[in-house]
Amino acid sequence: MTTTDHIADLAMVTLDCADAQVSAEFWSAVLGWEITAAGEGYAMLKAAGTAAPAIGFGSVPDYRPPSWPNEHGSKQFHFDVAVTDLDDGAARCVALGATVPDDQPGETWRVLLDPAGHPFCLTKAENWG
Repeated sequence: MTTTDHIADLAMVTLDCADAQVSAEFWSAVLGWEITAAGEGYAMLKAAGTAAPAIGFGSVPDYRPPSWPNEHGSKQFHFDVAVTDLDDGAARCVALGATVPDDQPGETWRVLLDPAGHPFCLTKAENWG
């Protein structure tokens, strides 16, 4: 399929969470993206000056975060976020509300949990070329 043959463009990835505002503020600080919309139970981030899809957050009553480690594959997705220094990146994310689980399966990345409990990986930027 060529780019002119595709059906749709990805506009936004939306994450369920306990508190959309808390999640939006955390990811805004981590990625440097602007919170462009927010209201009762929702928020959206966009990267300024890019065509990158937005990230949305939706508050869900009785939200339950995915587990980590996740032997059954029910976490469904995770972000890989490139940083220049894993220790510094992890410390800064923890200061914003992330947690570091005990189970760390690799040496070139670090698994963290965002404030809603979604796993994400800090990876060395040099590994992305």
